[in-house]
Amino acid sequence: MGFDTLKETVDSLFTARQSVKGAIKTSHIVIIIFMLIPLLVSAGTALYNSLSYDRLITNVNRTNSLNRIVKTEIANELWDIVTGNMSFADGRQYAIIEHINSEIEGIRRAAGAENRRLLDVAHRAMNTLVSYVDLLGNRMRANAPVVENERILDEIRGVAVLVSDTLQDFTMLEIESAAGTNEIIKKRTRVLWTLEIVMFILVVVFSNMLRSSVAYGVQRSISALVAFSGRISSGDLEARAALPKVEEFDPLTENLNIMAARIKELIEANIEEQRNLQKAEMRALQMQISPHFLYNTLDTIVWLAEGKQWEQVISVTRALSAFFRLSLNQGNEWVTVDNEFKHIESYMVIQKIRYRDILDYSIVYDKTMENKIILKLLLQPLVENALYHGIKNRRGRGMITVKGWTCHDDTTGGHEEDSLYLSVSDNGAGMSECRLNEIRRYMEEPDKPPPQQANGQGGYGLYNVSRRLELYYDMKGLLHITSSRNEGTTVTVKIPGDSFHA
Repeated sequence: MGFDTLKETVDSLFTARQSVKGAIKTSHIVIIIFMLIPLLVSAGTALYNSLSYDRLITNVNRTNSLNRIVKTEIANELWDIVTGNMSFADGRQYAIIEHINSEIEGIRRAAGAENRRLLDVAHRAMNTLVSYVDLLGNRMRANAPVVENERILDEIRGVAVLVSDTLQDFTMLEIESAAGTNEIIKKRTRVLWTLEIVMFILVVVFSNMLRSSVAYGVQRSISALVAFSGRISSGDLEARAALPKVEEFDPLTENLNIMAARIKELIEANIEEQRNLQKAEMRALQMQISPHFLYNTLDTIVWLAEGKQWEQVISVTRALSAFFRLSLNQGNEWVTVDNEFKHIESYMVIQKIRYRDILDYSIVYDKTMENKIILKLLLQPLVENALYHGIKNRRGRGMITVKGWTCHDDTTGGHEEDSLYLSVSDNGAGMSECRLNEIRRYMEEPDKPPPQQANGQGGYGLYNVSRRLELYYDMKGLLHITSSRNEGTTVTVKIPGDSFHA
């Protein structure tokens, strides 16, 4: 395997989408294959060398053992027969010859092709030896002279010596073959060492290439995500990141895409929220300067003038002037508590004259809080709501009470400034539990407008005050309503202690 091919193999790990885990797994398989090649070759070569050596050594040992049998046992066995120590029929000469032939055939099968010719010579010599043994047996059965039998025995010994010499030559050739095999094993060992060194170098190079490839794949994916996050931070919320080459970054990429879409939604929602806030503020301001309120107040001034009630004309006119001056507040969204209560005082002066037969009011607040800064136009919508939906729907004279006080809040450990509380109470018609829960539920859902009442008027006063409190003070639950049918309604506003200035 060339380095170019190796590099292509490594580069292919990250040409397609793949996890780092998968790349490492693939690299482990490749490295294992690299390591197995020399191991298997070494094992196969060692086994082959071992078998070759074992064959040669076994042949040498068997030949040496057989050579001793050929030299001594046949001649000794036949000498005992010739000398009359045993009969020819009782001798083991044929068993010994059969054993020698069997061993020669076994050695021949295990020998190399070049060395088999000597064993063929030994085999033919053994056939000659068998002929002499047969001849000796025939002579002895014919009671031939001992001298003739000894002559035949000498021939047998000569053939045995020939077989022995042949086996000795075979042994020498096998030893020479062993030496040649040893040289071959040395060459194979050098080749194996070279192969193992090459494989080691390839594994090192492959590992470095893999490390670089994995690092490049991870770095490329991270760079793409960094560029993507940079586009988001620069305001391009339409940007989306494609799935990276490294699968481990898929969840991060998907989360970033979701985050970008969510940020866009939140910005759009915030823009819509600001628009709703502006609309709510304009609606609250319009309620203060609505034509009906202005027309009714001017009508009140006219009929007071016609009745020559000059002091009340002056009182209403001054109250109307103060009402609009405090409503506009030079465009500021924040007023002092004192001015907020003065604004309510002006409003109640006008309404008291208009509804003198059914309306009484009381305004009481802690003078220590009069210089605190709060959001403007908090009380007037609540007072107007108490008047039109509470007192006017009541039989007989009604009472509206506006209060302000301070109270220490222990929910944060007592370290913040005392919170301010403003309340508007009436003893009017009140609300049923069902209606009260309906209003509370709609005030907790800023995206829904308040429900319309049976008379066609909605609860925009409560709704707008609740929404403006939540938006400006960044806190929910600052407006609380309690009410009972035919007993009246109380609306309480909490101004957190850390949100205003002395």
